[in-house]
Amino acid sequence: LFTQGMVIHETYRSQDGRWLLPTEVRIEGEGDGRAASEIATGKPAVIGSIEKMSKSKKNLVDPDDIISTYGADCVRWFILSDSPPERDVIFSEAGVAGASRYMQRIWRLMDEIEAKGAARGAAMPSSFGADALKLRKATHKAIAHVGDNIDGLRFNVAVAHLYEYANAIQTAAGQTSDGMDWALREAGEALVRLISPFMPHIAEECWARLGYNTLVAEEAWPVADAALVVDDTITIAVQVNGKRRDELTIDKSASPVEVEAAALQLEQVQRALDGKTPKKVIVVPQRIVNVVV
Repeated sequence: LFTQGMVIHETYRSQDGRWLLPTEVRIEGEGDGRAASEIATGKPAVIGSIEKMSKSKKNLVDPDDIISTYGADCVRWFILSDSPPERDVIFSEAGVAGASRYMQRIWRLMDEIEAKGAARGAAMPSSFGADALKLRKATHKAIAHVGDNIDGLRFNVAVAHLYEYANAIQTAAGQTSDGMDWALREAGEALVRLISPFMPHIAEECWARLGYNTLVAEEAWPVADAALVVDDTITIAVQVNGKRRDELTIDKSASPVEVEAAALQLEQVQRALDGKTPKKVIVVPQRIVNVVV
């Protein structure tokens, strides 16, 4: 049985020592400059320590108010995303608002899938362009990472991967590549399945938008293609005279000669060389390139 952390919140007191509800306090400023005042009187209030929510200290947030404003999916997403589940979660309406923006982004991504994705059940192309293949790899890595982290109860890490995955889909939706329509369709369906344990209500709405009249909750969990999860490229730091100038993403199988040639073509490296000819180029395979001028 897993014991999760508590939801905690700041405490507030009036000048005469009365505990105040968060709804009775106005907060202005940010960071160390934050100041509180009692709404009813306009007098300054004291911002106290962050503690577990309790009726006695009135550091409570009415879940009905938050749910009526943002929805249950949004609140659930925020609580799971904010920190490891064994730790306490500091409740923040700004954090809930951020979760709401992500939900809206998911909804807009469905617009992209509907407009640019292949039809439901379309046959998979025999080949994919570079950008479409990149999206497919992002899809299957997301499936693998999210599934593994859910199994390990690392819900906040799973959520972080879903943020990254949404970015990858958004980028791909603006690109043209052979097979991209099919890759976008695959990505949209995978995304909806992956968010469904966290945001079941919007997931069902998105599933319907993708043309299904079944429940995504009844669908099998997606399975990652192992061949697409394995990275066949590597990112190497490139230095000039020991100072990092850029990084190079290149095929893992590239020879030192190919790595050197690609590194010397990088814009930031060319700028640092300023027309000079390198004395030597040191290539440490799959780790670093150092250009000596």
